[in-house]
Formats: sequence, C-alpha cells, structure tokens
Amino acid sequence: IILYDIRCFSVRAVSVFNVLRSLSAASHGLTDEQKEFQKVAFDFAANEMAPHMAEWDQKEIFPVETMRKAAQLGFGGIYVQPDVGGSGLSRLDTSIIFEALSTGCVSTTAYISIHNMCAWMIDSYGNKEQREKFCPDLCSMEKFASYCLTEPGSGSDAASLLTSAQRKGDHYILNGSKAFISGGGDTDVYVVMCRTGGKGPKGISFGKKEKKVGWNSQPTRAVIFEDCAVPVANRLGEEGQGFNIAMKGLNGGRINIASCSLGAAHASVQLARDHLLVRKQFGETLSNNQFLQFKLAEMATKLVASRLLIREAAQALQEDRPDAVAICSMAKLFATDECFNICNQALQMHGGYGYLKDYAVQQFVRDIRVHQILEGTNEVMRMIISRNLLSES
Repeated sequence: IILYDIRCFSVRAVSVFNVLRSLSAASHGLTDEQKEFQKVAFDFAANEMAPHMAEWDQKEIFPVETMRKAAQLGFGGIYVQPDVGGSGLSRLDTSIIFEALSTGCVSTTAYISIHNMCAWMIDSYGNKEQREKFCPDLCSMEKFASYCLTEPGSGSDAASLLTSAQRKGDHYILNGSKAFISGGGDTDVYVVMCRTGGKGPKGISFGKKEKKVGWNSQPTRAVIFEDCAVPVANRLGEEGQGFNIAMKGLNGGRINIASCSLGAAHASVQLARDHLLVRKQFGETLSNNQFLQFKLAEMATKLVASRLLIREAAQALQEDRPDAVAICSMAKLFATDECFNICNQALQMHGGYGYLKDYAVQQFVRDIRVHQILEGTNEVMRMIISRNLLSES
C-alpha cells in the first residue's frame, strides 16, 4: 500500500515516483535527450525533494542546499546561454523539467522557475559585463534571484507601478515598495521594475515574512526601497524598455508556473489512483465504483490536455511566433485552472484522509492554488486572449 504519510514517505518515495514517470504519457513525443533530462528531474524530485516536501512546508524552510544540488544538474539557468554557465535548453525542455520537479515539491520548483526567469532576463537583456557579473552565480545558485514587479497598489495593472528611479550622476535613487516578492529578504539579486523620472542613498528594507496558505518553502516579503542607490551600470536595456522586458519575462513565467501545476496534477492523479485501489467501502475497493472511475478518467484527460497546450505554448514562445502571447495566456489559464481542479478532486477522493497533513495531496492543493493568481491573474489571461481575438482582421 502506497501512502504519503510523512512518517513513511521517505522510504516509499522512490517506488511511487517510478510509477509516476509513465503516467498519462508524460514522455510521449519527446526526443531521447528530452526523455533523459526528464528522467534526471524525476529522479531528483523523488530522492531530493519529495522526502522533505512536508517538512519544508510545515517548518517554512527555504531549501537552499537542495536547490544548489539542482543547479549542479543544470537547473539553475535552464534557458540561459552556456557561455555564462547556463544549460542553453529550449522553453519546451524547461517545461518538461519543471513538470517533473514539481512532482517532488511544487513550492520549491515554483521558486526555481522564478529564479530561472530572472537569470534569463539578465542573460537576454544585459550587456556583456552584466551577463558575466551576474549569470554564473545565478546558474550555479550560489546566489538567488527575485523578480520585483508587483506593488501594493498595482498587481495585475503592472503599467501603473509607482516605484521610482531618479538618476543622480552614475546612480539611480529608488523609492517605492514591491509586494509578494518570492524569496524576498533571503535572496541576493533583485530584478526590479521601476519608473524613471518624476516623482536621494539609504537602501533596501524588507517587510515581515508573509504567512501563506501554500508556497511555504519559499519566503515571501515586501521589498521596500528608501533612497536606495543603484548603479546605472546595473540597468538592463535602455530607459523606457523596462515594461516590455518585464512582459517578455512574464510570457515565459506563465509557461513555467503552468508547468509546475502540471507536476502537482501529475502526482495527484497517481495518489488518487493508489488510494482508490486500496481504500475499501461497502465491502469493495473504491476502484470498483464507476463514478470514481469516470472522475479519474476525466482527471487524466484534463492532465494530458493541459500538458499538450503548455508544450505548444512553449514551442510558440521559443519560435517567437505572432500568436505566442495569446497561446501562453491560454496555457496558463487552462492548465492552472484544470490542474487545480484535478488536485482538488484527488483530495475529495481521499475523503477525510485528504484533509490531513500526513497526506501529500492536500499540500499539492494548497501549493498550486496561487498559480491562478500570480504571473497575471487568470482574469487577466482572459483579457489578453479576448483582445487578441477581437483585434484580428
């Protein structure tokens, strides 16, 4: 009997995740190379993440050393160029890796995805000196990065941000605050979106560590700038390009976070299946109940549909297709909604056991609920998709 009781989870994790690899055609259509690094990611999830997932959640541990082990496998800068320490893989490759890692711990993988996005932004929009200064340490995860866009008064409306950067000589003086910053206070490099001009040096301070429903293996704080001096040499791109750079980062971030939802759903379908096979009610196992059989079939179908859409979006972004923004938004909308529903249904199938913290399914539910909110809420995804459709001639 396979149970995700934390008291026996570390012993049984490997056998559970061996079964997960073949679930719902996760490797179908992949090249031999992609199957190989998918296997590496699944193995890492099983051996280095899953045994500790519950503890990281309950004790709110930021697993620095585990993430550095992941970086040794090339997961610190997956789509960063090799000349500065990255793996140089594609967006599709990245999605495959994040799905596999998330079967071991969604919260930690989600932070790794944000870190990768920051490293990619520096790699893609930084000059030679910036790339060589920041990227190697980020790819090895000797240093960790945070993405600072959201503000207390501007979440989905990113264009209305108020954090200001006023140039004085060879520095910008930053004033303002950022909210809900993953890794805030525990990370080393902050990729900050701010408004130049308009409305002199002290520094950066941090708000209290937020108490969250999920994502507890990564700290979340406000990042507050009070006359904070930042060298002009650290600016990415030219003045006025920041919003476009931020949006480019978010397109990839939406695929990344949707891929993390895939991993949670992937694991939850397997947990539900295992529970139905062993749990007895009215003299027979739940697996003989046709209603639950049909529910399980629907869950697996939605999982595969989500995976296909995410992989199509990753390919569109990699090829810089005209429809990339809309498809990335579709993938984020569909996958984060449907994968949450899959995890929630898996919890329901566990009955009262699903509500106990001894069982991993409840943590998958808690960890991916926020995916429908961040990287642009799913309401904003609907706006982007509909605008794209209505603007077509």
